[in-house]
Amino acid sequence: MSQNVSAAFARHARTLPARSGRAALAASTALVLVALFPAAALAQDETAAAEEDTIVVTGSLDALPLEDVGSIFGFDRTIIETPRSASTISEEQIERFGITDIYGLVAQAPGTFTNSFFGVGGALDIRGTPGEVYFRGVRRLDNPGNYPTPIAASDRIDIVRGPASPVYGPSKTGGYMNFVPKSARVAGKLLRDVEGQVRLTGGSWDKANLSASVIGPASLGDNEFGFALYAEVEDSGSYYRNMDTSNTVLQASFDADVSAYGRVEFGGMYQKYSGQQNGGWNRLTQALVDDHTYITGQAQPLDTDGDGEISQPEINAAVPGGLSIFGGFACGGGVFAASITDACFTSSPNNALNLTNVGTAQLSRRNTLTGEDDKLENDSLVLYFDFIWENADGLEIKNQLFFDGYDNLNESSYGFAQFHDSWVVEDKIVVSKTFETNVGDFSLQVSPSIRHTDFKHGDDFNYEYFHRVDLTVGYDARSDRLLSTECNCNYAEYYIGDYTNYAIAGLVDLDFDFGLNIIAGGRWDSIDAYSMTPAGITESGAAAEASDNESGFSYSASASFELPYGLIPYMTYAEQSTVVAGQGAEISVGNLAAETWFSGSTLFEYGIKGSFLDDRLYAALSIYDQERIDYNAQSITVNQAVQTEGFEAELRWSVTEDLLLTAAYTKTNVYNLTGITDGSLFSFFGVEDLVNVSDPALYLGGQPIGLVPIADKEDARRAGIPENLFSFTGTYEFDFGLALSGSLVVVDEVFSGQSQVVTLPSYELVDISASYELDDWLFRVVVKNATDAEYYRANFTELFGSTIVLPELPRSFQASVIYNF
Repeated sequence: MSQNVSAAFARHARTLPARSGRAALAASTALVLVALFPAAALAQDETAAAEEDTIVVTGSLDALPLEDVGSIFGFDRTIIETPRSASTISEEQIERFGITDIYGLVAQAPGTFTNSFFGVGGALDIRGTPGEVYFRGVRRLDNPGNYPTPIAASDRIDIVRGPASPVYGPSKTGGYMNFVPKSARVAGKLLRDVEGQVRLTGGSWDKANLSASVIGPASLGDNEFGFALYAEVEDSGSYYRNMDTSNTVLQASFDADVSAYGRVEFGGMYQKYSGQQNGGWNRLTQALVDDHTYITGQAQPLDTDGDGEISQPEINAAVPGGLSIFGGFACGGGVFAASITDACFTSSPNNALNLTNVGTAQLSRRNTLTGEDDKLENDSLVLYFDFIWENADGLEIKNQLFFDGYDNLNESSYGFAQFHDSWVVEDKIVVSKTFETNVGDFSLQVSPSIRHTDFKHGDDFNYEYFHRVDLTVGYDARSDRLLSTECNCNYAEYYIGDYTNYAIAGLVDLDFDFGLNIIAGGRWDSIDAYSMTPAGITESGAAAEASDNESGFSYSASASFELPYGLIPYMTYAEQSTVVAGQGAEISVGNLAAETWFSGSTLFEYGIKGSFLDDRLYAALSIYDQERIDYNAQSITVNQAVQTEGFEAELRWSVTEDLLLTAAYTKTNVYNLTGITDGSLFSFFGVEDLVNVSDPALYLGGQPIGLVPIADKEDARRAGIPENLFSFTGTYEFDFGLALSGSLVVVDEVFSGQSQVVTLPSYELVDISASYELDDWLFRVVVKNATDAEYYRANFTELFGSTIVLPELPRSFQASVIYNF
């Protein structure tokens, strides 16, 4: 067997014990806060544990899968040994290629591409459906577009495609990103010297970012511990009008031995973000995409009290029920767009949707739906405390305590507002044991856990009118809507509640000497959930509540076999539970009452991996079919019921000590199962949908809505996700300190929305960078979109894809000055 396959397993599973409700938060947070300081005082002199053997390939930027990764099955195996499609992006890759947000990760890993979640990079779409974000192997609260996920403080980012292992609990179908923060412990030992970095970055559109990190050993009396501190402050402008970014990230991790057998790892991350969501262009047509031809015109005034905003009562006074006209019933039609004709908008009250002063203009890509008063504000806090006890006989007991919370406010002038005030605390215990026998090395894990989520969430979306604002003019009293978060009234949805997940999981890893490896496990989840809507806060004013208990069994089974010449074919089958929660981790009263909030997914995947040329060349191929089991249980925005079929290929080659090349190919076909089963999907209608209306100026003062017919599987294909995607990266470092890097992503044309009436063109996105190292100084210049390609990203394709689209950024520059010590 190869050195990789026969390497000893550290077996650090991501698992933890039990509390519930608000008492759980108080006890867990107190334990973390108390541990942050006294634990260091308990640290004893570091034991002389033998350092694990590692393979080092110089010049690889740690891009080759040679190090153990515990974020996939819970066992510390390398990517090549792990029978799942996954990739790791190292801190060195992030640094060399100038990656500053999750969109830059697409060039580094197959299976990833992201539709626009109103312009905010919270989580990647993985295998064609919204993914999740993990921190040190524990699932964070949902973040589809609540705030940009910070990546600069990471030691590495693991991207796992497909649902998570049973040891991690209920998860979404597509996959997840796992962020591993910087740490002072390397290869089982603390660093011996302090090292750090200060970085100043500036660039296009007044980009200004300052960050600093310090990592190393320290002592408190006679006790030694490791620490890693990181801070980042950004105050930047934007290419788009009425947008800017203020962002602060503070991160700390500590690592200390507390006895000959025990150690603690603890820390946290705080992020304060202020910016805006970006809906992109409204009044979408094919001509707008092809040559920027935009329909101009003013909506009719509805602001009768003269306060500069239109309220829901003012809208209903003009058109009872609002300006979202469903189907063609007003003119003898039906539910589909083809039934809507001019007659629907030529008589009172629907003629209030007519525009005035209609014309056309060439629209700048900088003019989007953001208004001067728009805001997206998010405060988030992550805390963790791990205690690990292990002895020389291969027994390990680990307790992992984790907290994540955010306070979020989102307001958009066209008529959408939202807030979340949610938190989660999770505690897991994992008991693991390794056995060395004369037929192979075997490992076992048993893990009880409890996870409690508390949510408070409000949404304002029933009076969401993208088209009322003329983007060549900007918002005024005709288009700026009074939001529910401004008046604390008339919410479309408002939920307060919690859910607690009790679980027990078990995993085995059987690594036989003759080359066969089997990883299998199962998990039982029991979840109690409660949600309520208080009286008088929603449009209906009615109070409502519901509770439910659901349980389910998840399992996975994988087999791989090491063949000659470094080839390892593998196969995995898994069934995984999922909780259908919304953008703020909320579960709706309606879903609880209907018992449609708990579902599952299946995965069948097989592939082959290989490491060649003295571990300088890594290649992997995978083919998969995965789908959500229950099409009735879905959140159309963040957890769709979909089936995905695909193929992924990845190559990473450290050609020499100076040259690293990577390539990836992704083929994705993703289908909405709800649409196939129901024969239709609800959608906002765009200009190209309303083929029997002669003049779009008749209705762009409001928003026609209805159903999109789904006649076959091709009609149900999820829009915005390219069927074929290629990516290539390369970097070369000269002996005198100069390094050149570049990436290329080639993307197919896609439909912007579910009705498939607007096509977004294919494109090639090129990023290049150059850096020069001189003693302790590093100077880097990055050019994003170097060829100034004009391209677009679809947005909420099932709902809004035919009405709005995000024009992406043109060529931009950023430069960094970095001092290492």
